[in-house]
Amino acid sequence: MAPVPAVRTLGVEEEYLLLDPVTGQSLPVADRVLAALAGPSREQSRQEFRHSMVEMVTPICTDLAELREHLVALRRAAAEAAEAAGARLVAVAATPVYEPHRSVPDKDRYRAMSHRFGPVAHDPAVCGCHVHVGVPDRELAVQVCNHLRPWLPVVQALTTNSPLHDGRDTGHASWRAIQFDRWPSVGPTPHFDSAADYDRTVRDLVDAGIMLDAQMVYWYARPSVAYPTVEIRVGDVCPTVDDTVLVAALLRALVATTAEDVRAGRAAPRIRNCLVAAAHWRAAHDGLDGDLVDLRAGGSRPAWELIDDMVAAVTPALARYGDLDVVHHQLDRLRRDGSGATRQRRILADTGGDVRAVLDELAARTLDA
Repeated sequence: MAPVPAVRTLGVEEEYLLLDPVTGQSLPVADRVLAALAGPSREQSRQEFRHSMVEMVTPICTDLAELREHLVALRRAAAEAAEAAGARLVAVAATPVYEPHRSVPDKDRYRAMSHRFGPVAHDPAVCGCHVHVGVPDRELAVQVCNHLRPWLPVVQALTTNSPLHDGRDTGHASWRAIQFDRWPSVGPTPHFDSAADYDRTVRDLVDAGIMLDAQMVYWYARPSVAYPTVEIRVGDVCPTVDDTVLVAALLRALVATTAEDVRAGRAAPRIRNCLVAAAHWRAAHDGLDGDLVDLRAGGSRPAWELIDDMVAAVTPALARYGDLDVVHHQLDRLRRDGSGATRQRRILADTGGDVRAVLDELAARTLDA
C-alpha cells in the first residue's frame, strides 16, 4: 500500500435547485445560470441531469477553513447567476413543490439514461452532497468502503434535508433518499474482497444492463471513477455551509480512521446487505429525531447516541487534522437547531404549513456565511 499521507485531501460537490421565487416550482434555467458564471466559478460548475439543477465543485482542499471559503464563494456566485436568470438558488435535497419540465439536457449520455431507465430518469430533481477524501491507493479505497458501511447511515441522518414533496411533508426526513432509491445502481456499497472483485462486479452489472457504465455506480461510497479518492455520496445537500463543513470533517476523519484499521489488519464487519439497507431507510425516515439502527451491536438506539459513538471513534483523526473544535462546535449547534429536515418542519409548524416560508428561509440559509 502507498505511504500514509500527512493530511488527507478534501473536496466537495454540491447540487442545488433553481426555484421560482414566487411559486417555489423548479425552473429550467440551468443553462442560463451556467452561462452567467465567470472565472473560477464557471470552471467549478457542472451541468446536471435536470434543467433545474446546478452543481458546484470545490478545488482540492487540505483544511476546513479553506473548504469553507470555497463553498461560500461558489454558493454566492451560483446564487447571483440564478437571480439574473429569474430564479433562486436553494440548497434543498428534493423538489419541494413541483417540477413541470422534466426533460434531460441534450447530451448523449443523458438521452441514453432516459431511454434505458424511462420514468425513473424523469422523477423530480434531487440534490446530494458528495465528499471526496484522498485515498490514492485503490486497493485501500475499496477496503475503506467496506469499513464505512456501519457508519454511513449515521452520516446520512446528519444530512437529512428533504422532508417535502409536492408541497407536503412526506413523513421522511430525506425524501431524496427514498426517491433516488428507484435507480437500480443506488444503495449501500456491497462488501468487496479486493479492487479486482469490485471491478469484476461493476463489469457484471454493466453487462447485465443495470448501469450504462462505471460512472453509474451510485453506491453510497465508492472509489471515485475520476479522482484518487473515496467518494461518499450518501448525504442530502446540506442547507448551510457550516453543515457541509461538519459532514466533510467527519467523513475525512472516518476515512482516515478506517484506513488505519485496514493497515492494522482489522477486518471490516460482515453485515447482511438487508440490514445495511434497513439502517439507511431508518436514517432517511427518522433523521436525527428518532432512533437509528446500530449495525455494530444490533438493535436500535437514539440517533445522538450513535453520533457520539462515531465522534469518539474518530476523535484521534479529528485532533490530528485540527478539526476537533470545529466539529464539537458544529455538533452542539446541530443538537440545538436540528437537521435541515427538522428546521423545515419547525417553520411549517410555526406558520401553519406555509411552504413558501420554508423556501424563503432555505434560500437565505443557502447563503448564510
